[in-house]
Amino acid sequence: QVQLVESGGGSVQAGGSLRLSCAASGYTLSEYCMGWFRQAPGKEREGVAGIYAGGGSIRYADSVRGRFTISQDNTYNTLYLQMNSLKPEDTAMYYCAEDRMCRLSLRTTDYHSWGQGTQVTVSS
Repeated sequence: QVQLVESGGGSVQAGGSLRLSCAASGYTLSEYCMGWFRQAPGKEREGVAGIYAGGGSIRYADSVRGRFTISQDNTYNTLYLQMNSLKPEDTAMYYCAEDRMCRLSLRTTDYHSWGQGTQVTVSS
């Protein structure tokens, strides 16, 4: 059974950093595409970053490119999202999910096995 568990969220001031983790069980991360998504109150869930570590491919949303870095550690079967230069508009619940078709899109409809999310709050 596939399970994803996010952690690492918290409250920081603008300009600060956080590193989110997504621990996977039930399958091997490196075999599929993985993605980070976020959802702010009253807004639709949006894609933040996607990775296919097996092929070295990465994709970022324009809003986070240059500030966020997606990576994964296959030894620990864990996905990461390093978030630097955080802004108040980055405040949201952050989720990880997997795409076994490996389309490397940032469309929520392409992803499955969503975790429960971890809250990120950035104050000005």
